[in-house]
Amino acid sequence: MFGIGGGELVFILFIVLMLFGSDKVPEIARTMGKAMAQLKNATNDIKSEIQKGAEANGLDAKSLTDITGNINAQITEAKTNLLGDTSSVTTNLLGDTVTEIDKVKEDIETISGPVKRQR
Repeated sequence: MFGIGGGELVFILFIVLMLFGSDKVPEIARTMGKAMAQLKNATNDIKSEIQKGAEANGLDAKSLTDITGNINAQITEAKTNLLGDTSSVTTNLLGDTVTEIDKVKEDIETISGPVKRQR
C-alpha cells in the first residue's frame, strides 16, 4: 500500500495518536473516509458525464477503437512504403564491403608478399 511497510504504518499511527490523542483519531478517520468517498463519487460522476457526452455525439468505445485501428493501419502502411524492403539493401552493403576488404587484402599481399602469422 503506497510502498509503506507494516513497521512504517505502525510508526505513523503511533505519531498520529501522540499528536492528536485517542479521542480525536476516530473523528479524523471518519472525516478522511467521507472525503475519500466524495472524491470517488465525483470521479465516477465525471466519467459517466464524459461517456454520456461521447455517446450523444455518436462516439462509443467500439467506434473509437475502429478509428484508432484505421490510423494505426495507415501508419504501418506508410512506414512500409517509405522504408520498403531494407533487407536486400543491408545484404548488398555487407556483400560489397566484404568484397572491398578482400580486394584490399590482395593488394597488400601483392605489394608486401604473403603475410606470415606468428603464433
